[in-house]
Amino acid sequence: MFTTSFTAEQQRELAKQLSTFLSQYSHLSDSYIIEFFTEDLWHTLPSSWQPVLQDLSYPQIADLLLDATHEDRRYPSVWPLTLLAFRATAHALAFPRESRSEGCRVGGSVKPKEFLENHSQSSLLGHIFRKHVKPKKQHEIRKLGTLVKQLCEQTDCNRVVDVGSGQGHLTRFLSFGLGLSVTAIEADPTLVTMASKFDGQLVWALEKEKQKKVNAGQHSQYFPRHIAGWVNPKASWEAFIRQLKAPDHVSEGPPTLSGPSKKKLRGSVQQGGLHVVQTSYARSDSNSQESELSKQQKSKKMSGVEFVDEKCSSCIHSDSHEGVYSEEDSLQGYPNFVLTGLHACGDLSATLLRHFVKCPHVRGITSVACCYMKITTKENPTPPGLVIPPAPPTPDQESVQSEFGYPMSSWVSGLSGHQLSYKAREGACHAVEDYVRRLREESELLRSHCYRAMLETFIRDTRPDLRRAGIQTIKKSHLLPFIEYARLGLARVGLPPELPLDLGRVEAMLKEQGRVVVYFSLSLLLAPVVETMVLLDRMIYLQENGVNSQLVPLFNPNFSPRNFVLVALKRFGQ
Repeated sequence: MFTTSFTAEQQRELAKQLSTFLSQYSHLSDSYIIEFFTEDLWHTLPSSWQPVLQDLSYPQIADLLLDATHEDRRYPSVWPLTLLAFRATAHALAFPRESRSEGCRVGGSVKPKEFLENHSQSSLLGHIFRKHVKPKKQHEIRKLGTLVKQLCEQTDCNRVVDVGSGQGHLTRFLSFGLGLSVTAIEADPTLVTMASKFDGQLVWALEKEKQKKVNAGQHSQYFPRHIAGWVNPKASWEAFIRQLKAPDHVSEGPPTLSGPSKKKLRGSVQQGGLHVVQTSYARSDSNSQESELSKQQKSKKMSGVEFVDEKCSSCIHSDSHEGVYSEEDSLQGYPNFVLTGLHACGDLSATLLRHFVKCPHVRGITSVACCYMKITTKENPTPPGLVIPPAPPTPDQESVQSEFGYPMSSWVSGLSGHQLSYKAREGACHAVEDYVRRLREESELLRSHCYRAMLETFIRDTRPDLRRAGIQTIKKSHLLPFIEYARLGLARVGLPPELPLDLGRVEAMLKEQGRVVVYFSLSLLLAPVVETMVLLDRMIYLQENGVNSQLVPLFNPNFSPRNFVLVALKRFGQ
């Protein structure tokens, strides 16, 4: 946790340095590689840089430019001081991405050690939590789940709210694996349905293990509660809490799982202008009223695991009161909890941080961000990909309309040159480690950017108004001759596939592939710097609100590129 030694003054000074550096080289971070030829990007580089960069081999680009940890740098020619300073500053200002516990290096082994025995199954995660889960997600939920558990112990909370929970993989590990009481909220009802289905399958697996006397020990557990609902970034924390505490409306539904006596209990309520669907699974006997779980405040055993059934199935009992969930409109009785979001997209991560700061019930947070280009800014309040709310917010949901995803802090907002363009933020989502690996392997995938930049020239020759047209990925494009690639690409933008191409120009541009790769690598060098600026702004926002935080490179970056976790907890009395 390398940011623990940063004082508030050091954070602000670093933000100033980042702002100055990024604004100086914004022409690189704001450029589109597909316009390499149409905008003559190579000649926008300093003239002293061009001769020393144009003849670098791909492994040399990786070692001399992108890999900050590479020690044996051997330069084929003398580099200008401005280029050396650019590279050194970019590496110095960016937060280190290497996970110390993983012992990884840039562009090193893709798979963490836990996958050495089996490339698709983590040796450190129980098999019941690996079902339906890809290796990358196995790595993430194990490490983040363990961190959330530690935060719960430090904040004396046993309750977690998982926002953007998807199919519930992290939720299940927190609940069934670590014994935490979890409420999961996800905007896509289809994913909520799948999460509940997978919950039931896990319970069924536990029952079979119990019958086989495998892992037969008793474990006190809370069954996770799933809510289908969209977290409005403009809504107040009070509206968010009301969304979480919406009362269960339970009715029996048809059996949805294989195995005996399994029925899904579904409920639907209208809450705060949002349609909320809550699902849970319970064991049902033909001659009993066991399906009326929401009306019975009791504990029972199911499938060898002890569950606590309450009005809100994820709430916690304490010695001082029988159930923490209150039907009253007041929010005072709502239990404290830890907030988590694994790769919460765009403004969602910023929204969760604001709820953490303002809501007295949120005692800790672990925030893993992604999709920085979808963050709203004053300059671009409606970026491409921004989620449109399903319904206008009601008056009690409204928060401060001027709040954007970046910048969050007053300090960064006041810095000259702090603005980050859509393209710069999109570039911050790129995987540096993956590109370094391609360079060292001299992969044929490296020609993809050159192909797309060449195609852009021919598109604009015919349709000058058609700029940066979206072209869906052409399968295995790097293995195709350019002429065949161009025919497929032209058709996708509505141009004749047989459009005549100047073969002389094609040949000349193909020879420029090395320059295309160098230019993209220079812009990629700024990606971790831009990400650092976004995350540092969030740390300063927390500090401005009296909360210290830590930024942890928790995941192996070769395996999970968005590997930073922002961790914070409130002191008692806050």
